[in-house]
Amino acid sequence: MALILKAIGGIAALILLVITLLGSIITLGGFLLVAIKFLIVVIFLAVVTMIAFSILRDRSRKRREVDDL
Repeated sequence: MALILKAIGGIAALILLVITLLGSIITLGGFLLVAIKFLIVVIFLAVVTMIAFSILRDRSRKRREVDDL
């Protein structure tokens, strides 16, 4: 009888351990998805800023060329 209870207890412990590990993996996956989304937004903002900076620099350069003539 004690052997059966130990076996059931061991199986239950393994099942609970697997459930806990799966929960941790899901949490880690969620964190990684949020980090990737944040990185995408930061890269997008950097690209938009570089484009705006490039446009303003080009306008400034054209104004100098017109003033030099």
